[in-house]
Amino acid sequence: MNIPFLNQSHIDIAEVSALLDAKDIHFVSIATINWPDTYPYSPDVKFRLAHNGKSIIIEYIVRENYIRAMAGGDNGNVWEDSCVEMFISFDQSHYYNIECNCRGDVLLACGPDRNHRIYSTTENVSKIKRMSSIKYDSTFDNMPAPDEWKLQLIIPVDVFFKDDIEGLHSLSARANFYKCGDKLPTPHFLSWQPIDVESPDFHLPGFFGDIVFE
Repeated sequence: MNIPFLNQSHIDIAEVSALLDAKDIHFVSIATINWPDTYPYSPDVKFRLAHNGKSIIIEYIVRENYIRAMAGGDNGNVWEDSCVEMFISFDQSHYYNIECNCRGDVLLACGPDRNHRIYSTTENVSKIKRMSSIKYDSTFDNMPAPDEWKLQLIIPVDVFFKDDIEGLHSLSARANFYKCGDKLPTPHFLSWQPIDVESPDFHLPGFFGDIVFE
């Protein structure tokens, strides 16, 4: 997947959706049901990406039955909530997981596999700008979802604390994108690229897909 370049040095988080529309950047579905026998539920989830050399810009749109946001802040258990995720590797030795619930709480960690994660500092995570259409100042347990919810993220390259990335131009990477909700009434585990293992596991960089930043 090619990630379009936006020739705009400063991007306001509130302008992301309109900017991506103006540049005619299309959405891609997160629709692979990897474990249909045990987790058949498939919410409608899509995302689109761009970059301006110094930051990754991403927008998600989600249509699901219920929403949940109990993490209560950055680096909490956001995967138990209504959660969208980007796992990305710039080096085959490690990858990052950037997970965000529907309220805008972000988790950022890095490591070679599931069992050896190093969590980012909350100060570093705070560099990730985020804006959600779900406007709640406090946590909330399962409730009926709106018709859709949207989330925009601006992820500067310096949050990737195990790499020295000066710019994204012409950079190749490996990535996968996910939607989950471990403690929703109907748990689900969707991915962009398929995962061929017996039970849900997103921490498998061997199943990442290729992306290239223009």
